[in-house]
Amino acid sequence: MQLRHLRYFVTLAHHGHFARAAAECGVSQPTLSAGLSALEQELGKRLVERDRRFIGLTAQGQAMLPWAQQILGAMGSMAQAVAATAAPLAGPFRLAAIPAALPLVGRLGDALLARYPGLSLVVHQATSRAIEQDLLALSCDAGLTYLDHEPPAHVVAVPLAQERYLFVSRRDAAAPAVAMDWALAAAQPLCLLHQGMQYRRILDAQFAARGLMVAPRAEADSYVALLSLVQSGRFATIIPDGYAALLTGLDWARLCPMAGTEMARRLGLVVLDRQPMGPLATAALEVAREIAV
Repeated sequence: MQLRHLRYFVTLAHHGHFARAAAECGVSQPTLSAGLSALEQELGKRLVERDRRFIGLTAQGQAMLPWAQQILGAMGSMAQAVAATAAPLAGPFRLAAIPAALPLVGRLGDALLARYPGLSLVVHQATSRAIEQDLLALSCDAGLTYLDHEPPAHVVAVPLAQERYLFVSRRDAAAPAVAMDWALAAAQPLCLLHQGMQYRRILDAQFAARGLMVAPRAEADSYVALLSLVQSGRFATIIPDGYAALLTGLDWARLCPMAGTEMARRLGLVVLDRQPMGPLATAALEVAREIAV
């Protein structure tokens, strides 16, 4: 079985498009298709449903995908380990982060690149569930996510921050001087993350614990979109207080903590708990432990 054929398969599954997968692999589309056919012939199973375009993976393809991802990831980690014995770490460091943890990227990324100048940081936003899957598939080197609520399995974690709630409205909107009451917040024209995002599920649980239900007027998958809606003047939102430093000085934003003494949630770095651990994951753990102190 040739590794390049596995790479064609995994890349096609990621993009769901033959031309884009071929471009990423640096081959022509006929070459990619021929490689997939050779892989299918070797396994004796059809892996990809296709007509003139990509339709999807077969049941056999779905079963094979996580194993193919792990094989390619292990090969990459092996190459990094060998290279690290002769030279400083270099190349891309792939970091996945939930939206609530994005304010931590700067502190972690700056410390990591200062320690290892040969690395380049590649950050992408993902849900907590996707980060867990990416770590298991070895398609990212580390993640930033919640450590207490729906924690990922089979990881080594380093806490980096504690999170509380922050109510955000326009300065010209009515708001309490000290803290926002949950019942009053529920009555506002809210824009919130959609329920597929972990922070929204945590928020809904906080409302439910107080006997409240919230029906947002708008939903989005990023805090940038929520803040844009608030700036428009029609909405308010509730975001993690880690964003407070990024909003300081904005003349339109009023920041107000949510009332209550609920325990703060921990956010932190996670890497896959496996032996041997790859050099990039080891480096991330060392840097995270230093900045946590």
